[in-house]
Amino acid sequence: MDAPLSKEVKRKQLFSHYWQNDLDPVFTDVASYYDSANQVASLGLWNWFLRHHMDLVETKPGMHALDICAGTNAVGIALLKREPTLEVFAIDRNVAMQTVGRQRAQERGMVIRATIGDVHKLPYPDNHFDIVTLQWASRHLRLDEVFDEVRRVLKPGGHFHHCDMLRPPHPRVAKLYFGYLRFCLNFTAALFRSGEPALNCRKYFIDALDNFYSPEEFSDLLRAHGMVNVVHKSLLAGMIGVHRAQKPL
Repeated sequence: MDAPLSKEVKRKQLFSHYWQNDLDPVFTDVASYYDSANQVASLGLWNWFLRHHMDLVETKPGMHALDICAGTNAVGIALLKREPTLEVFAIDRNVAMQTVGRQRAQERGMVIRATIGDVHKLPYPDNHFDIVTLQWASRHLRLDEVFDEVRRVLKPGGHFHHCDMLRPPHPRVAKLYFGYLRFCLNFTAALFRSGEPALNCRKYFIDALDNFYSPEEFSDLLRAHGMVNVVHKSLLAGMIGVHRAQKPL
């Protein structure tokens, strides 16, 4: 079995219970302060990460774009700021996060067509979107299923764009990174008075990242699922990865 695909098997064995049972209550708990907590934890770099993500996105008037695991609609709003004629769709399983996202879009006079649903089985037709995006959620997904769905709904030649926390390839950097994240999880939990669901998943968030991909490994996984012209940018020594990949023509 290819290395990227074998890691997917391991990830499912380790974390399926969390993905199926624990994460929805966590994001319901944190929805109201999700963006603020991430600004604090990233030392003010949260919007900088988004700009790097958007730097790889090319838009044209009237394109169809889908943001999966859309959360508070940060990507959809950024896309519409760049090109207001886009038709932007969003899907997320968590009602509370999408409630915040809908409010954020409405405050800006933007229309994002949101669906509450499972991103492992996208409720959209084949070959429909020019752009599909995924930000800050891939660690919590069965990526072999998600990438097959992404490829299905993309038009031939369409692009997939990804941004997430990844596992730094250098062990010393990873050790420092995980130490900082443990501190941040405890600090933001205290600062924002997180509830029991979020508190109980602090160890999971570190373990999921420790068993995740480096930027280059993530590129290999995209290629293993038939994507081409894969490029990536590593931010902060591989702590954050930004990827672009294309569905073959």
